[in-house]
Formats: sequence, C-alpha cells, structure tokens
Amino acid sequence: MNKTNLLNNNSVYELQQRIAEYEDAAAYKKLFFLFFQPLKSFSYSITKSKETAEEVVSDIYIEIWARRKQLQEIEDLKMYLYISVRNASLRRLKQTQKTSVLSLDDLEVEFASNDPDAENNIITNELAEKIERAIESLPQQCKIIFKLAKQDKLKYKEIAQLLNISVKTIDNQLSTALKKIASVLNLPAKKHASK
Repeated sequence: MNKTNLLNNNSVYELQQRIAEYEDAAAYKKLFFLFFQPLKSFSYSITKSKETAEEVVSDIYIEIWARRKQLQEIEDLKMYLYISVRNASLRRLKQTQKTSVLSLDDLEVEFASNDPDAENNIITNELAEKIERAIESLPQQCKIIFKLAKQDKLKYKEIAQLLNISVKTIDNQLSTALKKIASVLNLPAKKHASK
C-alpha cells in the first residue's frame, strides 16, 4: 500500500500544524518520509534525472522548514508540495537543457537480488521491464498522469488541479496508457474506474 494512503488529510494537517506551531522536528521528519518518494518520482518524470529530482524535493523540504511559521496559511499541504515540486522541476529542467551532455553517471543500472529462484526473477524482471518500457513510451503528459494516478495514488481531481487540465482529459489519458500497456503485454484492455 502506498504510504500516502496511510495518512488521511486530517493527519497531514495535524503534522502541518505541529511543524508550524511547535517547530516539531519529529512531525517534519514524518512529513518528509511520507511524501519524499512520491515527490521524487514526480520530479523525475519531469527532469529525467534521479539526482536532480532528489535535489529538487530536498530543496522544497528545506524551504518548508525555513518557512515553517507560514505553514498554517497553506490549505492543502499535499497539493502545495506537488505544485512546488512541479514548478521547481520545470525551472531546473530549463536550466539543465541549456547545457545537456550525456554522462556515464546518468545511466541507470539495477541488479537483481540473490534469490534462489533465478528463473522466476528473470521472468518477473522481463515483465517489469516490458511494463516500464511501455510506460516510458507513452506521450509525456500521458506518462505523468499515469504515474501520478497509479503510482502516487493521487485522485483525479488533485491531478487535474496540479496539471491544470480537466478530469475528463485525465480519464482519457489513463485509458490510452492502459490500452498501450495491455497491448505490450498481449492482454485484453479493461475499462478502468475513474476516481
């Protein structure tokens, strides 16, 4: 289960209040670990760099702590974080596009675990790679919507607000994404449920 589903909006608001009113470092740490991975993934979908995504999200959290007294003025902290990360990622992307050079450090290599059932791991890894390739081959907006909805578990309304698009567009883009992934896996495409 995604960590963002474990805490409801009231719990996030409670953390927000504890940070703002009492400068509660434990609440800040909890907030950090709650959203860091989903925000980093979202930033990566824009910047295409793990390091840049991590820097962007870390900078946003540093800013949150520096401006902790003003946190009470924010109505929806989760959306505030996503919008801040989106804007910072786009700014960073514009900066890096001016001097874009491929480096060996940018190559992503992941190693399989030492599981005794190597054949199943290979099959599972191949399937995961097929799915990831299908996701990566989606048009940019479609890919971002898919990741926000299916991986970060944001509601359609939240995605619509974040990306400044309609809920119907989200529904259409997710339908397209699911059909493409199903076709890559040779599965019949099922109608997905709107949120």
